Amino acid sequence: MGENLSDLRLPEHIRRVDGIDWYWGWSVVRAVVFLWKERPQILVLQWWTGAVLHTYLLLALISRVLGCKVIVEFHEAQDVGEARLPFAATYMNIGGRCLLKLSSGQLVHSQYDWNLVKSRYRLNETLQIVPHAGYDYLPAKPPVRLAPKGVINLLYFGVIRPFKGVEDLIEAFNLVGVESQSNFWLTVVGETWEGWDLPTRLIASSPYRNRITFINRYVTDIEAAGYFAGADLVVLPYHRSSSSGPLQIAMAKGLPVVVTRVGGLVEATASYDGAVMVEAANPASLAEGVERGANLVGRRFNGVTSWGQTVSGYSDLIGRICK
Repeated sequence: MGENLSDLRLPEHIRRVDGIDWYWGWSVVRAVVFLWKERPQILVLQWWTGAVLHTYLLLALISRVLGCKVIVEFHEAQDVGEARLPFAATYMNIGGRCLLKLSSGQLVHSQYDWNLVKSRYRLNETLQIVPHAGYDYLPAKPPVRLAPKGVINLLYFGVIRPFKGVEDLIEAFNLVGVESQSNFWLTVVGETWEGWDLPTRLIASSPYRNRITFINRYVTDIEAAGYFAGADLVVLPYHRSSSSGPLQIAMAKGLPVVVTRVGGLVEATASYDGAVMVEAANPASLAEGVERGANLVGRRFNGVTSWGQTVSGYSDLIGRICK
């Protein structure tokens, strides 16, 4: 967008006036001008949080005026933290249905999400399932790990929030340690959100703290590539999940994974032989899954959805709405 609209960049001295950040508003202006100049046939809106709903409504309305069809791609029906806010669900239900009435088609990545989105927003046959492809975009980088040679490096990667279940992983690591602690090392890489510091406190008090690497901040793609290159087994202890970027990265690299049996993760790993499924919010089940997953370390697996399959699903949906 910036290449086409370089003449519309907001002057630095007016980005903040009386403590108000004007950057969001200017970004919307640039998006509207972009639509007006380029006149695309299809506008794809990536849905995750209601915080963008008012912006999406404006862009969808303008797109309809310009004769541009709108596709809404769902990654979540509603953000988990957002759903706990007063009136947020009502706002989403009303505004979300308005947005979807302005759209020509919708897309989800699993049957689980299809059921969830269809029932919540009362959608019709324009909703299509397109499995998400594996994330194979990370560059090749040398491994980053503190685990000694010959020790299995367990990796959790992603933000640390209440529904991510990282506290279960710390407890499971302590349980595994009772029998075979010397075989494992735990690496937790993620930024704390919503003030959820229970995993931080559990790591600090773990009897095996000297066998845990904790990177509690945002990391770049280049850093992420190093952590995945240094992982032997990826562990994702979510309490709920529609889909998972770290899971898609791990599968694209062919790594064995231990994943909780929740949401769309069951479908995402259905054809992936390197997946060990465990019960959510159950440290004992997670510990047992880690020990089973250890038997898969050193092997590489296939079965992740390709980008060709994702493109084919998109093509089918676009073909239907553009008839």
